[in-house]
Amino acid sequence: MSNTEQRRGFLKAGSIAAATGFVSNLLGGNAAAQHPILNSPSPTLPDSPTLNSEYDGFSRFKPSRGLDPDSDYYIGKLVPGFRKASDGPAPFEAPDVPKMPYKMDGGVKVFELVPMAVEQEFHPGVKMNVYGYNGSMPGPTIEVTQGDRVRIIVTNELPEDTFMHWHGFELPVQYDGAATLTQNPIKPGKTKVFEFDIHEEGTFFYHSHVAMQEAFGQVGWFIVHPKKVFGPPVDRDFGLLFQNFHIPPTHTISDSWAMDWNWHTINGKSGPYTTPLVCKHGERVRVRLLNFSPMQHHPVHLHGHTFWVTGHEGARIPKSAWVPRNNELVGVAQASCFELIANNPGDWIFHCHMVHHMMNHMVKQVGPRIRDDASVDQYLANLSSRPQVDASRSAKFDVPGYPQKMQGMEMSSDFMKAIWSRKEVRGMRANYPMSVKGLMTVLRVLPDDLYDLVMNSDQDVEKGAVFAEIVRRFGDPSKYEAAPKMMM
Repeated sequence: MSNTEQRRGFLKAGSIAAATGFVSNLLGGNAAAQHPILNSPSPTLPDSPTLNSEYDGFSRFKPSRGLDPDSDYYIGKLVPGFRKASDGPAPFEAPDVPKMPYKMDGGVKVFELVPMAVEQEFHPGVKMNVYGYNGSMPGPTIEVTQGDRVRIIVTNELPEDTFMHWHGFELPVQYDGAATLTQNPIKPGKTKVFEFDIHEEGTFFYHSHVAMQEAFGQVGWFIVHPKKVFGPPVDRDFGLLFQNFHIPPTHTISDSWAMDWNWHTINGKSGPYTTPLVCKHGERVRVRLLNFSPMQHHPVHLHGHTFWVTGHEGARIPKSAWVPRNNELVGVAQASCFELIANNPGDWIFHCHMVHHMMNHMVKQVGPRIRDDASVDQYLANLSSRPQVDASRSAKFDVPGYPQKMQGMEMSSDFMKAIWSRKEVRGMRANYPMSVKGLMTVLRVLPDDLYDLVMNSDQDVEKGAVFAEIVRRFGDPSKYEAAPKMMM
């Protein structure tokens, strides 16, 4: 038996033996759930002679970069996923966004798309009036394969004209959807049919070509899988669609003329209501990130991993041009692809680094902005020009601008119940909703047994238990402090 076979057998046997002893310790109601336990499984490899746990110094199962920047496996560049290329493309998953069904008609995939006003729940109980398609914002995902012929029947249920643009596709010009340049508007209540062959592959999207309708939310994914899966194949294919809106307090309708934006959504939800991306330890993960903000670019940062930028807009970039990053600027109307090996278990924040995009429903100022030696008499004497802050003297003036923390984020019992109702968040730290806001979500990297517990079981998992177990296996449990108890 070779060394590789021996190691694979050892890992597999160790996983089975250890898996029987710890899961019950993580279940709801167990007061000891966040305390160390004795046995835990080891990472496992599928029963395949072509997969390894290490490649030129890069480990699939622990943080590492490899030895040689020119190696094919540096930072996991060409490390394959567990999924075989012959299995076809990994299913595209855009949390909280439905997929658009289709029917076949003589070899043509037929989709029905309805532009309409929709009510979108940004936060639990916080419903905004926006524009979308087929009852959702973003609209449902169109997912096809390179070489398909598609027919898209568009029926306008808006009370105004609209246009449909198929962003990035090389089409016969009459289907391009540029308002009045190439076609007449789709009038309210009327239908227009688009039919064309798709020869490209990659990340595309559809949207209204009326600017204010775009700002109001009208966009949806259009994913084209390649006929032949490119190497290295990925195990996960996630989609995150970023949008911004300006919706003042007590309002539900965005000001699409605004130059400032205070609500930020990923796949139609705003943190902490964004649904985490959950994958298994050692998998190859692709994240397609589409920035459909009206006018704001997003420097997107992933904690705990270095990823490769493998695509912009449509096609995959040749491997020789892939760029390793942990922060990548994604411009307006760009769709960038990131690929990584999930070799660092944990709950990792994945977010825009613009500080105003890491909040929601912001107030203009928190702490006092007037120094102690400045006169405020004119403001106190004139209510029409008085600053929206308490100008009375106090010890707070010792530090101008203090405090800068977020004030008064409402988290009712119903709000918290909705946040914790999703399987993807089970076992996260009790106060995770306080740290995930605006354009923020979480990439959860879980060992196989914990992934099954979170995603495939019906067990009620204790808050913080899965996170604490990961710290126990991969971190330093002696330095770990469990989160304080939160309501719900």
